[in-house]
Amino acid sequence: MRSFLRFLSIAFLMSVLVPAKVMAQEVIVYGGSGSGRGADEFLKHASQIDVISPQVYKVDSLGVASGGVPERLLREARESNTHLMPLIMNPGFDQHHIHGLLNNPDARKKTIDFMVKEGVENGFWGWQFDFENVHSSDRDAFTVFFQEAAHALHAAGMTASVAVVPTNDVAEEKGFSRYMQDNWRGNFDMVALAEAGDFISLMTYAQHGGPTAPGPIAGLPWMKEMLEYALSIGVPVEKISLGLPFYSGYWYPDYFSNGTARVRGNEIQFSKASELLAANKVEPIWLAEQGVSYGFWQQFGVFHWVFLENARSMQAKLDLFHQYPGLRGVSIWVLGAEDPVVWDVMKNSLGQ
Repeated sequence: MRSFLRFLSIAFLMSVLVPAKVMAQEVIVYGGSGSGRGADEFLKHASQIDVISPQVYKVDSLGVASGGVPERLLREARESNTHLMPLIMNPGFDQHHIHGLLNNPDARKKTIDFMVKEGVENGFWGWQFDFENVHSSDRDAFTVFFQEAAHALHAAGMTASVAVVPTNDVAEEKGFSRYMQDNWRGNFDMVALAEAGDFISLMTYAQHGGPTAPGPIAGLPWMKEMLEYALSIGVPVEKISLGLPFYSGYWYPDYFSNGTARVRGNEIQFSKASELLAANKVEPIWLAEQGVSYGFWQQFGVFHWVFLENARSMQAKLDLFHQYPGLRGVSIWVLGAEDPVVWDVMKNSLGQ
């Protein structure tokens, strides 16, 4: 008995003194479908990717779906034992198309029938809705559409999820924030969508983008605010996959053939962002509060700006991720745009 008690004491001390192994989290990566979307990168990192999600299907207002996963990706996903979950979207995020689809029961059914058939034939793990620029007046219709699709996909043995543009449900009476709330953020009933499906991917990237002034792709305060709002309204933590960016942002003045001029914000790869900063002899400045580096330079009298997503910024975001135990995992846009070192960061932080 004395020896047994001594064994228990030693076992207890070992459990306290030996660091616990980091538990693996589900990693969803968008891309793998073609040039610029990581077609040549997937197999290099497949061991760290649980779900690969190519943006390859679109559907019009009549429910006519088109597109397909390239044979190469179908084969590579099978060979690497990686789940395949394609995105289906309104082409060009056209609001007119999605309005017509949502308000046409026959078109919705046609779309869902296509998804079931295509998914079963190709062995998809599931589907993710990526319908954006949906007016808030179609919020309930969008929810119904997803509920119908989730029911059919579950019956066919597939998962169902939604990529959600996040919100804190706060906007000015008029102006840019009202435009965003009415057309991009206010159309997702996150609680109902999470209940009907398996999870939502909370796209906390694109805090700043094409139509905004230069700024972080996904600043830490913004990410935290969006995540905490989703949790506060009742979205279960285990049904949230936190969106993370691989891409950087570049803002510069541009002139268009119709005679107008404005600032353009573009998604760019880490390699391009690094080249721009180096070519203009700019040493990036680290913004600790935001968890991102930025740099700017003057060209023909006007500033150009880069907000750089790299291994350091990824570590900051993953540190935030770990502040919310129970999150399902991460959803990352987009394969091929990343700093190569982020894979080491993710391996160490996510327990892959």
